[in-house]
Amino acid sequence: MWDARTGSYAVLASPSVPLRACVHGHSGRTWSDLADLRVLLVADVLTRVAELQGMETITVLAADSPPPAGLGEDLSALGIRPPAALASHAEARAMLGGPVQVHVTRLPPGSGDGGDGVLIGVGAVHDLTQRAASGKRGDLLALRLALLSCPYREPVTLTPAGLDDAAVLAGRWRRRVAEWAAEPSRPVPADAASVIRGAFDEDLDTVVALDLLRGMESRPDVPAGAKFETFLFVDRVLGLELPREIGR
Repeated sequence: MWDARTGSYAVLASPSVPLRACVHGHSGRTWSDLADLRVLLVADVLTRVAELQGMETITVLAADSPPPAGLGEDLSALGIRPPAALASHAEARAMLGGPVQVHVTRLPPGSGDGGDGVLIGVGAVHDLTQRAASGKRGDLLALRLALLSCPYREPVTLTPAGLDDAAVLAGRWRRRVAEWAAEPSRPVPADAASVIRGAFDEDLDTVVALDLLRGMESRPDVPAGAKFETFLFVDRVLGLELPREIGR
C-alpha cells in the first residue's frame, strides 16, 4: 500500500490482526459533498480488499462536526458500507480499540490525520456536473464507477458526459453478466487472477481492474463462464452490483 506520509510502499496488518482504519472527515474545514464521499469510497475499497484477504476490519469516521444531512442515504446508494462509528478526532483512536494501521483522508492531510500508521491520501474532486446545485442525485453507482476510474491519489474531474458513459458501461456489464450466468461456470483465468490481486493488494488500483474487465469482455479465448466468475470476483471490490440483472 502506498504511504503518502513516507512516499513509499508499506505492508498493512497481517490477516491475524484486525485492520483498524480511521477515515477522516471534517477537521477544521467544511464538509465537501463529493470530496468526502470519495474518501469514504476509498475506505470502502480498502475494507473490501482486506476482507478478500481474510482480514477483519474496523472503521471509524473521525470528524469534528456532524456530517451533512443525507450522507447516510448517499453512502447506501453508492454501495459504501458505513463506518462502525462516528467520533471526534480526539475520540477516534479509543473507538477503534487499538493502534491505527491506516488513515484515509483528503489531500492535503489535516492536522488530525495522525502520525502513526499508513496514510492513504485521496485526491480532490472537481465537479462539473452541477450535481450539488441542481439537487439531482442520479445513479450513484455510475458516480461510483466514474470515481473508481481514476487513481485515488489523483484529482478527478466529473463531467456530465463522463457520468453518462459510466452509466452506459455499468448497464452493459450487468446485461453481459446476466447472459454469461446461463453458461457453465469456469474458473477465473490464472493470468487475470494474478493481475487483479496484484492491482488490489499493491495500491487499491481499481483502474487496472477496470481495464482488465474491458479487455476480457470481448476476448474470444475466454469462455463465458470464466468471464462471469471474473466479473463477479472483481465486483466484490468494485461494488457496482454487476449481478443484479441475473434472472430478470
